[in-house]
Amino acid sequence: MSDRPFADGIAAIFEVVHTLRAPGGCPWDREQTHESLRQYLLEETYELLEAIDAGDDAKMMEELGDLLLQIAMHAEIAAEEGRFDATQVSEAVAAKMVKRHPHVFGDKSVANAHEVLRNWEHQKISEAREAGNEESVVDRVPSTLPALAWALGLQKRAARVGFDFASPAAAADSLGEEARELAEVGDRDRAFQEMGDLLFAVVSLARSMKVNPEDALRVAGQRFRKRFAATEASVRREGKSLSDLSADEMLDRWEKAR
Repeated sequence: MSDRPFADGIAAIFEVVHTLRAPGGCPWDREQTHESLRQYLLEETYELLEAIDAGDDAKMMEELGDLLLQIAMHAEIAAEEGRFDATQVSEAVAAKMVKRHPHVFGDKSVANAHEVLRNWEHQKISEAREAGNEESVVDRVPSTLPALAWALGLQKRAARVGFDFASPAAAADSLGEEARELAEVGDRDRAFQEMGDLLFAVVSLARSMKVNPEDALRVAGQRFRKRFAATEASVRREGKSLSDLSADEMLDRWEKAR
């Protein structure tokens, strides 16, 4: 008997999940719903992002597998309910990609990646209108995204239909203006609003410079974490804590931890 009683290739995980969810399968897996799996889908996505940031191929392959497991679970649950199955999921997205890449699968020509994105957005607008949906292009950005990623998504969608700064310099000018407005605020409610405008302007500048603000902030956080831990460790070696240091001493240790 084979050590692996399931198919090879991409079908393997879908067969395993089908067995886990079947009568006599795993009690935990059989209890799961689309709603109960939400947290795991999000966790696996962030773990994959961490592996990508680390450049760790083995970890990245593992996390891609974990994410694929979540997709298989959702598809299996839907199939059990008679709604759709994994084959339909795959065929639908393949058909969509073919339709939205006429420069690859058809006779349309594009000059660059920017034109690809613009055509992609116009195609989605046309599809929505054909379906009787007149939603805004920004309505399709999921509001459940982390705030920075959501702001970036809103701006990218708007930019694809021409609503954008003319240059990074113009985005930087807007950022400076928002910072000045925040500095002049006198009450908390207004400060809350102006802080949001400032952060939104930071995202605009990052996007205009082709920098993903979510990734840039994550990497900055990692740098801070490592440097802070090094500073803290150097103080502990002397039998002290950071709270024992004066402001000048703490700054000196911080500079030495570069």
